[in-house]
Amino acid sequence: MSAERDHAHAVSARYDRRTKRVIVRLHSGLELAIPPALVEGLADATPDALAEIEISSSGLGLHWPQLDADAYVPALLEGQFGSRQWMARQLGAVGGRSRSDAKRLAARANGAKGGRPRKTQG
Repeated sequence: MSAERDHAHAVSARYDRRTKRVIVRLHSGLELAIPPALVEGLADATPDALAEIEISSSGLGLHWPQLDADAYVPALLEGQFGSRQWMARQLGAVGGRSRSDAKRLAARANGAKGGRPRKTQG
């Protein structure tokens, strides 16, 4: 277990209903305030479900029993809020929604040409 303790580990965790954040206190005194919507399995959870958090004996894992959701503390520190597949979907969704001047101008130009070309059957 001493090798595991080389990583940052949680000593307490709670859900703050006022700020709507999961607060994780690390052994170093650092506190993380994480919006549940960023963490896989927590996005649609009720405040009561979010408030029930268990910390693993090593302090490296967080578990929400009502949600059957888990988070790895060192991964949270690195900005990894879920599995690779889940993170890729989240990034893809954000990328598809992104707005930029280039995207706006391209959409306007495409619209001026009559929109997206119809698919031809071949």
